[in-house]
Amino acid sequence: MKKLIPIAVIAMILLGGCVRYPHADFYTSDVVAEEFEIIYFYNNSRDYDYVEWDFGDGYLTNNPDPSHYYEYAGIYTVTLTAVGVNGHTDISTITIEILSQTSLEITVLEYWDEYPVADASIILYPSLYDWDHVSNPVLDRNGDVIEVFTDSHGKATIYGLNPVSYWLDVWHTNYNNYQLGAEDENFIRTLPLAANMINTFVAYVDYVESKSKKEGREVSQLKIIKLERSLTDKTVSKQETAK
Repeated sequence: MKKLIPIAVIAMILLGGCVRYPHADFYTSDVVAEEFEIIYFYNNSRDYDYVEWDFGDGYLTNNPDPSHYYEYAGIYTVTLTAVGVNGHTDISTITIEILSQTSLEITVLEYWDEYPVADASIILYPSLYDWDHVSNPVLDRNGDVIEVFTDSHGKATIYGLNPVSYWLDVWHTNYNNYQLGAEDENFIRTLPLAANMINTFVAYVDYVESKSKKEGREVSQLKIIKLERSLTDKTVSKQETAK
């Protein structure tokens, strides 16, 4: 007499043969990025119930396709764990290198006595033409004009710049660098910045009392005209004396 296998046992055997194990897989928008640069992660896993992300800096998420940024330079291992309905897991990892931002540390000093100037506004321009015409200021990643103000030591730092030269507009109600810049471009232009490093620049300013940047430029321009006239008068005087 043949023994009959219970239907429940057959079902368990069939279901056991259909177990599908999760497979973890993902890719990223970047494997080398700068501090605070957003990186996008794309989940390419299969046969999972949910995923767990560990970005290596203490941040965790279950978002299937997250984005993330790192605040500090370093090497980070990103781990994706795919968890199946049956409790099985699979892991995939990628190593990401985070570089320091290209930054510019500016010290604003009065030209003659070299004392620091606090609360001075600094705006960057991509060319001498733009600096001279107050046009096309440098923008941050959000599309806003980059403007920083010096602290009590006359210092301010701008982060996330490109490794190129910049022209600095420095203004304070009592100081600016407009006359110095008109006399010598090197007073307002940085050298090309070294990428992923802290670059430094000393921005000298003259005492020019003004209520606005426009007025400050007009006053500086007037000082230049007066200086040119003074030099011309001295030259003429010397020539007449020589005769």
